[in-house]
Amino acid sequence: MRRAGGTGGADAPDGGPLSVQGDADAISPARGAPAPEPAPVPTGPRQEGPADLRLAVPACAAWAAAAWAVTADGRVVTVTVTAAVLMAAALLIGTRHRRPAAPTGRSGTSVAVAAVLLCAVAGATVGALRAADTRRGPLPALARQYGQATVDVTVTGDPRATRPRVRGAARAAPAVVFEAEATRVTTAHDTTATRTPVMVIAPPSWSGLLPSTRLRVEGRLAPPSREGDRVAAVVRTRDHGPPPVVEEPSALQRAAARLRAGLRTATDGLAPDARALLPGLVVGDTSRIPPDLEEAFRATDLTHLLAVSGSNLAILIAVLIGPAHLATRAERRGLAARLGIPLRATAVLGACLALGFVIVCRPEPSVLRAAACGLVTLLAIGTGRRRSLLPALAAAALLLVLYDPWLARSYGFLLSVLATGALLTIAPRWSAALRRRGVPPRVAEALAAAAAAQAVCAPVIAVMAARVSLVAVPCNLLAEAAVAPATVLGFAALAVAPLAMPAAECLAWLAGWPASWAAAVA
Repeated sequence: MRRAGGTGGADAPDGGPLSVQGDADAISPARGAPAPEPAPVPTGPRQEGPADLRLAVPACAAWAAAAWAVTADGRVVTVTVTAAVLMAAALLIGTRHRRPAAPTGRSGTSVAVAAVLLCAVAGATVGALRAADTRRGPLPALARQYGQATVDVTVTGDPRATRPRVRGAARAAPAVVFEAEATRVTTAHDTTATRTPVMVIAPPSWSGLLPSTRLRVEGRLAPPSREGDRVAAVVRTRDHGPPPVVEEPSALQRAAARLRAGLRTATDGLAPDARALLPGLVVGDTSRIPPDLEEAFRATDLTHLLAVSGSNLAILIAVLIGPAHLATRAERRGLAARLGIPLRATAVLGACLALGFVIVCRPEPSVLRAAACGLVTLLAIGTGRRRSLLPALAAAALLLVLYDPWLARSYGFLLSVLATGALLTIAPRWSAALRRRGVPPRVAEALAAAAAAQAVCAPVIAVMAARVSLVAVPCNLLAEAAVAPATVLGFAALAVAPLAMPAAECLAWLAGWPASWAAAVA
């Protein structure tokens, strides 16, 4: 049943370690923790021997080093990185000049330790460089002085509403916040070019801004609420009218916005819960979700349904290619096979589908993370060899941390990796145990997947939210049945809406049934 009395929207930026701005990743004790992001249930492959953890250790080293370096003193990072490079070089040189009669195990250990050290060096270096971007230029100093400035910014994230707040006896004015990159800062004395991440607080009339839009914002600067945030300053605009646009968004972002708007229009006639939930389930658009529905999903650990997840992409590609373990065989299935599309063209279509998914759902860290984890799960279904999949997951995590070291301090990213790893390692064994006790195979796999993901993620959720949901596993099992039909029908409505709105409304009506079921479970 739904629990009333929650709050909606997004918090005003407060940043901080282990925090990520964004609908999918924003976590604080006030908002609670998102449930682990469940990937599609693997039905084909089976575990082949012990798990291959060789790449997991270097990935964890890079992860830990990046998480440390983004908030550490630059001089300390430099000394530590230099020492690690010298140690790795000494190990590799010693291995090269070791006598042939020496035991091979010692050489292998030296190479492995050197690899771990070098991955840690890479993570620390990228993290320190990215953190330096937030301290470079005039913005941090102006923010510490709460100075006034005119800032040219490029929008990098969708505006989202702040939580209702009360100041004294009065309620604070509503506002929206969005992430941006400052490119120029103009003060009373000079103008300086820069590239610095900032957070902008603006009136609700700016809620329609799209990523890649360039603005000229006048306002007061302030430092982030917590030390070590991924933004260098918070810009509170003084404009209360329409946004001062300097350059319109890119053609790709305009096309994505039309598709998202078409989906919202197609869902206008649905029941309130389905109307609110379907855009969030399909493209991560949570602008319509009321506070009580958001609170209900949080209480049942179903908040992953309110954001784009790797399972969405996996479901869409599975519709295109059919069962992945048959994709390269003559008996392959899926929409591409039914239409007679050759295998190579199908692979190109799959890549285009993944690219379109990232563009429509916004190329934010949460979406990139979801796409990476979803592709790893697809690999699990397709290869039938789970021993090679943990290295793939570790490589995906390593590359994403090096791409955006702030992910190393994201609870959402940690939960995604843990949940995917549980599906690749723990779930197959639990599923086999259930089948030996007479549980039907598909039921056993569904139970094992939900229980394994919840088991590894529950300790993290308990630490950061100080709570444990006793209904998370059954609620996830019940709601998961609605994800695939709602995703497929919702994306079909999104694609058809620009061409034939009546057909899109029909598809949205069909997708509304599973969406309503998920809301009823919450």
